[in-house]
Amino acid sequence: MEYTKLGRSGLRVSRLCLGTMNFGVDTEEQEAFRIMDAALDAGINFFDTANVYGWGENAGKTEEIIGRWFAQGGGRREKTVIATKMYGDMHDPLDGPNRKEGLSAYKIRRHLEGSLRRMQTDHIELYQMHHVDRSVVWEELWGAFEIAQQQGKIGYVGSSNFAGWDIAVAQGEAKARGHLGLVSEQHKYNLLCRLPELEVLPASQALGLGVIPWSPLDGGMLGGTALKPDAGRRSGGDKARIEKLRPQLEAFAKLAAELGETEDIVALAWLLHQPAVTAPIIGCRTQAQFERSLKAVELKLDEATLGRIDEIFPGPGGSAPNAYAW
Repeated sequence: MEYTKLGRSGLRVSRLCLGTMNFGVDTEEQEAFRIMDAALDAGINFFDTANVYGWGENAGKTEEIIGRWFAQGGGRREKTVIATKMYGDMHDPLDGPNRKEGLSAYKIRRHLEGSLRRMQTDHIELYQMHHVDRSVVWEELWGAFEIAQQQGKIGYVGSSNFAGWDIAVAQGEAKARGHLGLVSEQHKYNLLCRLPELEVLPASQALGLGVIPWSPLDGGMLGGTALKPDAGRRSGGDKARIEKLRPQLEAFAKLAAELGETEDIVALAWLLHQPAVTAPIIGCRTQAQFERSLKAVELKLDEATLGRIDEIFPGPGGSAPNAYAW
């Protein structure tokens, strides 16, 4: 496994991040335990989750599974850089009107305590805002995060689904307080979604954030099954979209075959070749899927291959404004 620093922090994380969104939903607990054990054995030390995973009335279930895995001991907690997120409705009646989705000092305090309890730990290495909330001032947010850091409950702060200008504002406010600020941005980024190259990736690189791509296979569209007759939800969505993208998907399948690899591995490897990317999130449902994903770290793509991929899945043409202005 390869490792890199998370943004401008001193924290070293694996180049693949284990996503746990399926745990307790499509993946039963014992299989989740096997996947997490296999991840540590493979050298993956970076795990991502969120307090809402389990979804709806089962929100928190995924963190509970991780907590029971940690409780087995054997250095599991000590070896893991755990990242979780808060923003959504935890369906807790005690939250009252504060159940509403959003950010606040209240949620940072109360929902952090909930995540710590569910995961049976006293600290979280990376605490992330699951979405931007522009109705809350940064004085409130940074004040609450600073308290949590001073208490030793969180190590670093990250964002998710922020625009480039949101990142810039957050970092400016942090600098004014003498605070490190954000160290990561978790963002949808893949061969079929390259808009982040305009603003989010350049802002992240310039301001010291490592980018953690979610949906690296675009919900399965880049996973190699979209062109099969029985392609369903996990193969990328509705049939109309598949047909629209068929020429690109067929060309990509041909390229992957020439490389002696499958589309999913090439798509993950492409992300690992992007300078702003720290670690794509691999959201495996089974141990077999997890083990397949490991090959992406070993696959090195030369300039000619990267150029062919750009021809199949053209990006926006670089960063803004050069991508669209003289």
